[in-house]
Amino acid sequence: MPINAEWHLAHRMPQNATFEARAAWHLDHAEHCGCRPIPAKLAEQMRERGLPAE
Repeated sequence: MPINAEWHLAHRMPQNATFEARAAWHLDHAEHCGCRPIPAKLAEQMRERGLPAE
């Protein structure tokens, strides 16, 4: 899927983001852009905490 540049410009990952912020950003990203998958390590941590990682 091509990059949704407009979404990326409007939704910057905060500096020093918490786990919760990173997980939420990546889930939102997957819904609106999906130019890349959720990083494997983060996806693993999300699954361990019972969060969707797709």
